[in-house]
Order: sequence, then C-alpha cells, then structure tokens
Amino acid sequence: MSDDLPPAALAATLILLRERRDGPPEIPMIGRSARMRFAASRMVFPGGRLDADDFAIAARGDLVADAEGLDEAEIAHRVAAVRETIEEIGLAPCVAGLDTAAQIGELRERLHAGEPLTRLLETHGLTLHLRELHPFSRWRPDHALTHRFDTRFYIARVPEMGEAVADGGESVHCRWGTAREHLSQSGLIFPTQRNLERIAQAASWAEAVEISARYPMEVVTPWVEERDGVPWLHIPEHLGYPVTAQLLSEVDRAMDPRRLPSTSAPG
Repeated sequence: MSDDLPPAALAATLILLRERRDGPPEIPMIGRSARMRFAASRMVFPGGRLDADDFAIAARGDLVADAEGLDEAEIAHRVAAVRETIEEIGLAPCVAGLDTAAQIGELRERLHAGEPLTRLLETHGLTLHLRELHPFSRWRPDHALTHRFDTRFYIARVPEMGEAVADGGESVHCRWGTAREHLSQSGLIFPTQRNLERIAQAASWAEAVEISARYPMEVVTPWVEERDGVPWLHIPEHLGYPVTAQLLSEVDRAMDPRRLPSTSAPG
C-alpha cells in the first residue's frame, strides 16, 4: 500500500445464505439510497464501518459466547457484521436469546436511534455466537479515494426468525436471489461482483463453508495492468475467484475509474 494513502476505514460485510430444496442458496441484498456518498444506488450485502462499541464488546467476555482463539479485532469485525445486518435488513443472525421478531424490531429501532449494541445486549440478556460467522474474504483497495475501506466479508445462515426488510434510509429495497440471479442484475461494484461469482460456485450452505475454508484469508487488493495497451483491473488468481480480471472500462466501482493508477502486479 502506498505511504501517502489515507488509512482505510475498518468495515465488515455479511453474506447471508438461505438454503432451498430445489436449488442453490438464496442471498438477501440491499439497494443503497441514491443519496449515499459511496456506492449510491448499488446493490450490496449488509455491512458497514466498525464503531467504538464493537471494540467495547470485543474487549468483554460476557457478551460473546464463543470467541476462543479470536483476537479482539476479529471479534469486533464480526460484531459489526451482525450489528449492521440488524440495522440494514432487520435480521439478527448469531444472536442468542431472542424470543420474538418484535424484539428484533426493537433492537433495530434503538440502534437507529443511536443506542449502543452493548446496552441492548445487556438489557435483553442476549449473547453473540460469533463462530456462526465464517470468514469469506477481505478486500482493501490501494488507490486514492474519498472512501477507502478495509472490509472483511463473512457468510452465515439466514436466521429462522425475522423478515428481511430495507430500513428505508441507507437501504431503499431488499431483494432475494441466488448468487447467479444477483449477478444477472446491474448495479454491482467490483468487489461485490467478484464475491458473488465466488459464492455462486456453492450449491449448498455446506459447500459455501467449504469454499470459505479452502483458501487463505489474504487481503485482496485489485491493481490495474495493461494488456495490449488496454487497462484491466486484476485480483490474485489463487484465492478461488472464477473471474480475476475485467476490462477497466467495464468496471463499476461506484467511483471515477480514471482515479485508479496503473501499477505492476503485486508480488
């Protein structure tokens, strides 16, 4: 990473999978508001920036049930993935102690009002079972942008309780579909498209978990490289992505691609 780049904001994203008897799992994706400063009007997975309370939960041992072997940064990222999913689509994966969908609605409402998740977990007697989230990938761009994120992607089963509904603020609609069905739609930025292609290789939840465990959890940093004088955006070829290069002119990264510098491939 270049020394003159601003620090990347820490973020976490959750890909939820709902098994079907007659086909591959379905995934909920949200359409971001046209008012958003980054990825406006794009389809994305639930997720967002980490906040101080995510780290506060990670530093405690009483609100997380199964964090053995996970460092505080990893716990905080998983907490953020759960919190953002509650806020953005009203589902509460990996949260133990919930009895009714109405409780999830209350959690969501109070999170939107600014209450910390720590207090809500304490008030409702809830614990987070973060081993139910499986690390899937990690992406961090290496170019000068207004918004630069170091994002950890996770997969988890869709919880049985609750219904996925957009919050009407950051997310304006929620759409279910298989990975391949989502790939047939427009409005996908480069990391989202590549991760959908990767998850589309799984015909079941078990296969998705196997894919997530098969490859090293290396940071994916796309780079621009010319082929016959034409710039392509590349990612590493050893991390299980079916597509590892795309014409830069065809890439939707929710930003001006002219701001991406051409560099040599990373070692």
